[in-house]
Amino acid sequence: MRFQDAAPDARHVVYAGIQADPLVGRVAALLADANLGQRLMARAVMNGQRTDPATWRAIFPSLFAPSGDPSGDPSGPPSGPASQGSEALLEACLAVAERGEQARSQYRGAIVESLAALLLARRSGAVRRERRILFDGVRAEIHPYDVTVEEPGSAEVYDCKWGARGINAEVLDQLDDARRHAADEGEPLVVALVVFDARRSCLVRLARQTVRREGIGLVTIETLDRLARRRVQPRGPTEPPESTSAGGPPAGSSPMPGSSSR
Repeated sequence: MRFQDAAPDARHVVYAGIQADPLVGRVAALLADANLGQRLMARAVMNGQRTDPATWRAIFPSLFAPSGDPSGDPSGPPSGPASQGSEALLEACLAVAERGEQARSQYRGAIVESLAALLLARRSGAVRRERRILFDGVRAEIHPYDVTVEEPGSAEVYDCKWGARGINAEVLDQLDDARRHAADEGEPLVVALVVFDARRSCLVRLARQTVRREGIGLVTIETLDRLARRRVQPRGPTEPPESTSAGGPPAGSSPMPGSSSR
């Protein structure tokens, strides 16, 4: 098993330009240090339905209240580190929301990839982007993996999605193929989805899929910070999703619910 840069094509060139936009890095950096409430706000804002900052301060008042006063007036200037962080995040997310629908979709995907890479980089210096995995005697996948951790003997690959609607059979198949081919070569490989959406939404989407998904980890908006602390270790399909029993794998990722043959 070995990693390789993706061959550049028209899509790669266009998307690389978006990934290099300072706005992507700024939003991702703010999200990396954000709490769950701020991340939920960011997701709502970047959906692009409203672009008036006062509206978002009113919807999420506790994020903008003066420090130590959760009932404070959210329409006023930010006060305190938490409120100032929310204000900076809101401003950056509104810059994404104000773009056209197609561009907004591309920026959101790039932001989730950059966020995952930033969090993983807090525990590994071997994080790469847009890489393919090559196995002996197996045709290489056309589409590269969004983020990889290329530690010898403990590699990880992640496919990143803005929302649960991005989860489909093709994505699950590609992750499962990588996991199985690595196992055939005796190589440990963690494969997982990183979805900037609620766990419940992801589980509803996954329940509609019929392809094999055991062994594929799931990281959602609620558990993003665990990317920075430990390797994602998916549990088997029959284990309880919130189990944290001694000796079991960490609760950083959840198993794909249910399984079936391809």
